[in-house]
Amino acid sequence: MVKQKLFGLTLSQLEELVLSNGLPKYTAGQIAQWLYRKDVDSIESMTNLSLAAREKLAEHYLFGVSVPVKVTQSADGTKKYLFATESGGYIETAYIPEGERATLCVSSQVGCKMGCVFCMTGKQGFQGNLSAGDIVNQLRSIPEWQGITNVVYMGMGEPMDNLENVLTSLEILTSPWGMAMSPRRITVSTIGITPAVIRFLQQSQCHLAISMHTPFDDERLSLMPIQKVYPLSGVIEAIRPYDFSGQRRVSFEYIMLQGINDTPRHAKEIVRLLNGIHCRVNLIGFHPIPNSPLKGTPHERIVEFRNFLTSKGIFTTIRASRGQDIQAACGMLSTKEQRKINS
Repeated sequence: MVKQKLFGLTLSQLEELVLSNGLPKYTAGQIAQWLYRKDVDSIESMTNLSLAAREKLAEHYLFGVSVPVKVTQSADGTKKYLFATESGGYIETAYIPEGERATLCVSSQVGCKMGCVFCMTGKQGFQGNLSAGDIVNQLRSIPEWQGITNVVYMGMGEPMDNLENVLTSLEILTSPWGMAMSPRRITVSTIGITPAVIRFLQQSQCHLAISMHTPFDDERLSLMPIQKVYPLSGVIEAIRPYDFSGQRRVSFEYIMLQGINDTPRHAKEIVRLLNGIHCRVNLIGFHPIPNSPLKGTPHERIVEFRNFLTSKGIFTTIRASRGQDIQAACGMLSTKEQRKINS
């Protein structure tokens, strides 16, 4: 008999489970506390449950936290964790400490089907969606989990292509019965699957990050095939009615590619396109990937690009590159282990 994992279940799912096992409904809240708040990894450790209840649960269920199979540390303190998934694939997660802030960059899929030309994950292809438990496990199972201050869904995969499981994982991360993180500490990135973006904005209060990478349709199509189905202009118009002037934030991610998207013409078009939207733009240095002709824009030109956008009233940052020496930086997550399996 294959035992079901408790980890990854929501409070309502746990309530159904305990009632079906003849346990009081309040037991679900107790289990959730052990799963998502306390540093234990076994049903036997749930000491405020009766011995009989623990034995009954252990007979049919697993606690369900899975530890990383490998960790690699960068010279700058960034760590890259490798996880095996239930489906037999592998995913990577980046832990990025910076002063009092500790960010975890989580994956939402095994590989990715979107095929962006500047991304290593896209070159891996798509092997499957992660469950909500697989997503939250990336946080819960690492030694630093109780010190994580921010979570970004910017690892492997396209979160909006796995929206059901992403929304469930966000429920676990932000609910009082779960990890009780503030939604303002969580950012979900997307290349812009418009219907999913709208649903995300309606059902979650977490921040949104949209991958732009060029403001021109023809250029974006050559970099990101999704442009053919969901053009950037349509994504922007879809989010325009939402209020981002308060605590909730929308940002636009922009990888700087030499001679492709880094000219004054591009900067001017970004200003035109984003007019009227309270947002920020994050400029990202390109990290070279194997067998790609793409080159990163020199830093001094990135600074000029930022200064122009800032002068036009768009809050613009240059994202610091972290973990490049262990291939944990933006666009570099992939899994050699997965490629070995497929070869």
